[in-house]
Amino acid sequence: MSPSATTAGHGAFITIDGPDGGGKTTQAERLRDHMAGRGSRVLLTREPGGTWLGELVREVLLARTGSAAAPTDPLTDALLFTAARRQIVGEVIRPALEAGTTVICARFADSTLAYQGYGGGVPLDRLRTLADIATDGLTPDLTILLDLPIEAGLARKAPGDVTRFEAEFDLDFHRRVRDGFLAIARSEPGRVAIIDASEDVDTVAATIASVADDRLGLRSEPGPSRVRNQ
Repeated sequence: MSPSATTAGHGAFITIDGPDGGGKTTQAERLRDHMAGRGSRVLLTREPGGTWLGELVREVLLARTGSAAAPTDPLTDALLFTAARRQIVGEVIRPALEAGTTVICARFADSTLAYQGYGGGVPLDRLRTLADIATDGLTPDLTILLDLPIEAGLARKAPGDVTRFEAEFDLDFHRRVRDGFLAIARSEPGRVAIIDASEDVDTVAATIASVADDRLGLRSEPGPSRVRNQ
C-alpha cells in the first residue's frame, strides 16, 4: 500500500476504474456513503475533472467530434489526460490525503494505460513515465476494477451519456481496453480488486464495501466476497 494509507494522519486513496458501462459513478457515490457512514471524512472526485482545468479538458476529451473530424492521436489524448491528472493530484487529491481525508476517485492512471496503451497502442513504458510525472509517485491504496463484458457495458450507456470513446471506437478497441485492465489487475493483485459489475447495483455496492473494509482494515472479521481472481 502507498504511504497515503500507512502513514499516520493520512487518508486512504481509492480509485474505481474499468471498461465503459460498469457503473463507476454510481458505485463511487455508494462507496462514499458507506465510508462516511463508518465515520471517515470522504472526498469524491473524478478523472478527468475535479478542477477547473480538469473539467475543461474533460469536455475536450469526451466530446463527440462527428465523422468529418480527424481522429485524435492516442498520445495526444494521453497528454491531455496527464495534464488534468497533474492538476487534480496537486490541487485536490494530495492535500485531502495529507489532511486525513479518504479520497475516492472515479478513474485514474490505470485508465490511460488501458485506453491509450492497450487500446490505442501507445507504448506502456511511455505512459508510465507520464503517470509518474502527473502523480509524483502517488499510487492508489485500493483500486476497484468494475469488470463486465464489453457488449453488456456499452449497451448500458444512455444516449445522452455516450462519449467519443463509445461512439467512435470499435468493439475490438474496447476489448483491448478490457484486456488491459485485467492485465493490470493480474500484475498488481495487492492493489486491484476485480469486481463483477454485471451483478445488480446493490450487490455490486455491497461487494465493494466489503472489499474496502477488508483491504483498508476497517473491520476485524472478513465479510462475504464476490471478488474475481483472473
